[in-house]
Amino acid sequence: MWWDIHDLPEFMLDHREILDKALQTLRLQLNYLPIGYNLLPEKFTMTELQILYETILDKKLDKRNFQRKILGYKILKSLKEKKKGMPHKSPYLYSFELEKYNDALNKGFNARW
Repeated sequence: MWWDIHDLPEFMLDHREILDKALQTLRLQLNYLPIGYNLLPEKFTMTELQILYETILDKKLDKRNFQRKILGYKILKSLKEKKKGMPHKSPYLYSFELEKYNDALNKGFNARW
């Protein structure tokens, strides 16, 4: 079961401290490492990726700036498919370029969210 980070149940012992430290570490890592490969489906929309980053950072990100920045890292592959079942204009799907994603994990980059 998934919980909203702002509406978590009570924790036992020091588990809340462990969660807080893990979240703090993940937020710091976002500045120099890509995330999402293990947290998103194989095909995802740019909005889904942005929501993941916003959830981790606990702040809203400008849509245009996010898309420009994330595409600039060259870790995503734009697919010729669109997400089905959307009420309005269907967004294009993306997937991670695994080799480039792993290269970014090894070398890092400077994101500054």
